[in-house]
Amino acid sequence: MAAAAIATLSFSSVPCKKRPRHGASSFDAQQFSNSSSYCHSLTLRPRVPRSRAVSRVVVAQAGSGSYKVAILGAAGGIGQPLSLLAKMSPLVSALHLYDIANVEPVTADLSHCNTPAQVAGFTGKDALAGCLSGADVVVIPAGVPRKPGMTRDDLFSVNAGIVRDLVAAVADHAPGALVHVISNPVNSTVPIAAEVLKQKGAYDPRRLFGVTTLGVVRANAFVAARKGLPVAEVDVPVVGGHAAATILPLLSKARPKAAFTDEEVEELTARIRDAGTEVVEAKAGAGSATLSMAYAAARFLEASLRGLDGHDDVYECTYVQSQVVPELPFFACRVKLGRDGVEEVLGSELRGLTDYEARELEDLKPKLKASIDKGIAYVQQNQEAALN
Repeated sequence: MAAAAIATLSFSSVPCKKRPRHGASSFDAQQFSNSSSYCHSLTLRPRVPRSRAVSRVVVAQAGSGSYKVAILGAAGGIGQPLSLLAKMSPLVSALHLYDIANVEPVTADLSHCNTPAQVAGFTGKDALAGCLSGADVVVIPAGVPRKPGMTRDDLFSVNAGIVRDLVAAVADHAPGALVHVISNPVNSTVPIAAEVLKQKGAYDPRRLFGVTTLGVVRANAFVAARKGLPVAEVDVPVVGGHAAATILPLLSKARPKAAFTDEEVEELTARIRDAGTEVVEAKAGAGSATLSMAYAAARFLEASLRGLDGHDDVYECTYVQSQVVPELPFFACRVKLGRDGVEEVLGSELRGLTDYEARELEDLKPKLKASIDKGIAYVQQNQEAALN
């Protein structure tokens, strides 16, 4: 069985000619110093299912990318650091930044980074079409953040309309793009996006994703710390959805294999589920998780771009349409990414669960189903209102 490669985020000086391990991808910013024999790299290693052998791939070198990425909500708390990380990717040749206001300062600032991606800013609804034209990947972090005492679902009334309108524009101006939805509540906003795309005749379930990577990132970090493991070697699949009650880390499937007491499983599961609230409370009303979410979104973006670029063995956990759990039309689990988006949805990790995990899975199902139905109903009700 192949050891699972996981994502690490580290700025380290390495010789520019040194190649990452097979299966790895990197934001290789050689252009940071053209006169130096060293380059800084931001390395993200997508995980690989344990049941499949890792095949050797050619890692993209700095400046070889040819993909246009549009970030909608680029002036926000997540959008700004995400834009910086995207600017560093060797697979990004054009980076389009959109927001309703204040995106030009971000654009000017990023344009001074000597990486190959060309940056352009687009402000206001009238500029949205130009931002999206020709985009290969559209990332949507737009929306309002959580405040203390709020759940992700409390954001629905505002963010639902934002996602609806932005995805409608994607359908009109970039119908073939991969769409990454970050705006909460993801459990509902992804079904909203799907319904809008269906109405526009532009829905391809392989190309719509809810970015739940932050749950995986947190699980890996917390398990590594608890068990004293190198974080770069830890891989914890996280399934379900992206709200506390629907997030389920599968600690029994973690790699490397580790023994957890019942108490540790419950404590770790609770912390992974409530980690967002931990950040919201720490910021005391100043926002929610932005840096960790940007990191997780950049990791998933890089994985998607590697899939588009034809790399083998690109796997991530993400919230997509599937039949892995028959009663849930959307569910987060590990998928294989390729040139058309999702190549394969892998439900094998839902087999052989512990009694605790099986109970938690059954418990989250009605909660996740209610969130999905809420998103679908929102679009249908708005459509009916428009017709009357």
